[in-house]
Amino acid sequence: MAETETAEAVQTEGGLPEESLTLLKNIREMLNEEKWTRAALSNYSTSQFKDFDALLKEAKDLRVIDEMKKDCDEHLSHSKNSIIALYLSGMVALSRQIIDDAAMINLVTIFADNHKWGIVKYLCERILDYGESKFALRTLIDGYKNENEETVIYDIWERLIKVDYEEADIAKSLAEHYEKEGNNEAAVDYYKKALHRYINKGLFANVKEIWEKLLLYCPEDIHFFLHVQKKVAKNISEERAIDLLKAVYSFCKDQDVDMAITILKIVLQYDEKDYPARKEIVECYKKKYASHSQLEDYIRISNLSQSYRNVHEAITDFEKHIAFDKGNFVFHRTWGVGRIAGIQGDEIKIDFAKKSGHTMSLKMAVGALQTLAKDHIWTLKATWKKEKLLEKVKGDIPWTLRTIIKSFGNSCDTKRIKAELCPSVLSEKEWPSWNAKARDILKSDPGFGVSPDNIDIFTVREHPIKVSEKLYNEFKAERNFFGRAATIRSFVNQKDAELDSEYFAEMFSYLTSFLKTSNQAGEQSIAAYLLIKELAVKYPHLGANLPLNFADIIRGISDIPGLFQNLKDNRFKEEFLHHLQMFIPGWADIFVELFPRTMITAIINQLEKEGYHEKLTAMTLDCFDHFRDRREAVVWLIKNATSADWFKAANINLERQLIVLIHILDLTYRDIENQRETTEARKINKQAYTILFKEDVLGSFIDNADDDTITRLYTFINDVKNLDPQDKINLKSRIQDRRPDFKFSESVEKRISQGLTVTRIKFDEKQKQLAHIMDVEVPANSREIEAARLHGDLKENAEYIAAKEKQVLLNTAAERLKEDIDRSQIFDPATIDTSRVSFGTVVVLHNESKDRKEEYTILGPWESEPEHNIISYQTPFGKAMLSKTVGEHFNFLSDGEKNLYTVEAIKAANI
Repeated sequence: MAETETAEAVQTEGGLPEESLTLLKNIREMLNEEKWTRAALSNYSTSQFKDFDALLKEAKDLRVIDEMKKDCDEHLSHSKNSIIALYLSGMVALSRQIIDDAAMINLVTIFADNHKWGIVKYLCERILDYGESKFALRTLIDGYKNENEETVIYDIWERLIKVDYEEADIAKSLAEHYEKEGNNEAAVDYYKKALHRYINKGLFANVKEIWEKLLLYCPEDIHFFLHVQKKVAKNISEERAIDLLKAVYSFCKDQDVDMAITILKIVLQYDEKDYPARKEIVECYKKKYASHSQLEDYIRISNLSQSYRNVHEAITDFEKHIAFDKGNFVFHRTWGVGRIAGIQGDEIKIDFAKKSGHTMSLKMAVGALQTLAKDHIWTLKATWKKEKLLEKVKGDIPWTLRTIIKSFGNSCDTKRIKAELCPSVLSEKEWPSWNAKARDILKSDPGFGVSPDNIDIFTVREHPIKVSEKLYNEFKAERNFFGRAATIRSFVNQKDAELDSEYFAEMFSYLTSFLKTSNQAGEQSIAAYLLIKELAVKYPHLGANLPLNFADIIRGISDIPGLFQNLKDNRFKEEFLHHLQMFIPGWADIFVELFPRTMITAIINQLEKEGYHEKLTAMTLDCFDHFRDRREAVVWLIKNATSADWFKAANINLERQLIVLIHILDLTYRDIENQRETTEARKINKQAYTILFKEDVLGSFIDNADDDTITRLYTFINDVKNLDPQDKINLKSRIQDRRPDFKFSESVEKRISQGLTVTRIKFDEKQKQLAHIMDVEVPANSREIEAARLHGDLKENAEYIAAKEKQVLLNTAAERLKEDIDRSQIFDPATIDTSRVSFGTVVVLHNESKDRKEEYTILGPWESEPEHNIISYQTPFGKAMLSKTVGEHFNFLSDGEKNLYTVEAIKAANI
């Protein structure tokens, strides 16, 4: 009876169809039957779990998955080992990528403890249907071992290695397996994985064993060994790194003397008192420079073989000296590139382009000259014809990049590249196109890499770099969290992404570190969590075992809008909003709080979709009430939401909207003038101005407004100090055209005259005039005053009095100029309006009283030249003409004589 009542309640509350209610009822009966009969584990088989799968499919088809899971979770609260409830609830959680997989782990553990391996394998395979799981794979391995099916274990091992970045022993076992089969390529791959993982664990004995194996199989992969030894030095010890490096050196010393020297330098960097390494590097230098005429002398001069001298200083000294030999190139900061003509004892002779046969001591040469390789870009610019070099630079961009980067110690940014090419080889016009191609090559060509310390520094690779390694280097070089996050995303999205590589393991560890710290309530922790969840959509195992969920992180955030704005990636912002809506009960209030600071349309759309109209209305009222702090939100609402019912419900009439927009216009002009957040201010200013003037919302409203409203709005407009005076004049003329009897108050008329429209030429001229007064005339006057003081008796000192009078005149002139410049508005010729008389137009009048044509150019007081019929719009005659259209008549009284004029033509002035 109770169950029937419950079913009816569900039907009443949820409106579920009879078929759905029947299914839920049957599942509840199964759960109760299991509870009361206490079915033994031995009674379960894989066929029963297949029946449960059919129930899951039916619940999904009938769309009652949520109700079913709720019933199962409630049942588990008092019957925690219910097989049916654990399976149904656990499989729903898996299908939804919910982090908590405790139900399935508990279920598998129950059957594993009871050695029901057939069921264990089935359950593990079902878990793996939704993505790789370390727990399921390890348990599956145990299942196959217990049923003596070890031949399939290798495939599962390979899957486990790809998701468990710490597992080293299985990686080694796989390597040994492939080694026995003769698949050396696969063996090397797994030995490398095992090597990195043993290093992370600090197990040097295992590291050394695998190191020796890899030296047998891939001794030529020197860059791999050099990369790994750094990790050994950091994670284990520098002493252990030296042991490994000496093994690599033994291979290199007879094969590649340059690499042998590089290895010995690293050894000596770790231990400068390693005398065997010092002795070996001397022998390597002798081998490399066997044909050098001054070899023994330079070894002796540098004390390279003498233990009492610091080995690093000795190496630096030797390498400086050894570069000086006949035929080599050098650079002098004054004489440029030269070539060594000969060395005789301690004297060196050099041929520079403008100073042939110059001699200096070797000691001086070492300090004053920079040695250059034959393929150094400076050498090529000095020895090649410009036409030849230009052709090569344009035709072979990779060669150019390699040449320049290697010229500067294999470390170079694009600024240096440009400095070497422009303007000596490429013109400034040619550079942008060439640079765009070069950047694409630096990004995609495996022959180039980036410095691990600086993402802007490029290097040349002796061996092509894999995309994964290149991205890893970019990750290491990037210092910004969001830059690193973008690189991780690129790494995962590449074709055949190596998620089991040590590169990704380090990247992923970087992300998870933000979720383990004591303070997880920051934008980096949120972004790390969101990125892991994003990656887990494609690779579910990445989302397993996260230490906390979204609600846990949000709980510690006091300023959600501030955090949201700090998410420097639109994708993170989208996911953040999605997670708020999915997992936070009060998400709508947070959305309302977010919108005025973000203006994201999706926020409004979701609030509308979910029916939160009252919250939207309240938010709108709040924005208008606090428009000073919500200016961008107000502009957005006026542009995009005035037709929405929730906006109309706020009862904000058009006049109030216009007044608020005018205030915003004024506020943003002030911010721009005072250089406060000018980029944002300019953006909002432009939007408000467009609505008011370009879209003609203000003018159209005033056309139909009453006198009080017109006076009120026009007063506000004239209070906007930095608004173009022409806009004020045009608005006034429009009002006068439509309301000939309308009277402007004296205060309004006074404010109209305060603006000053000027041309760019005159504005620049006045600024130069002011600069000349302040920078030339004022200092000169100060010197005159000081000189006059020396004559004594200031009261009777004519020179002093004259100088002080001049000072007053200069200060007055400067103040007047500053005032005029401050209130001036530069006129944009592109805005000339020839439909009516206005600033920047040429007006052809017919003087009806005197029957003659007259032509005037309307500009400002700075440009005014009455003798050339260029008059100011501020003069009485100029004001009389303003806003008149072709064919219009007007009277003007001049010198007591009244003249009637007709406007015959209006054209743009040449300004």
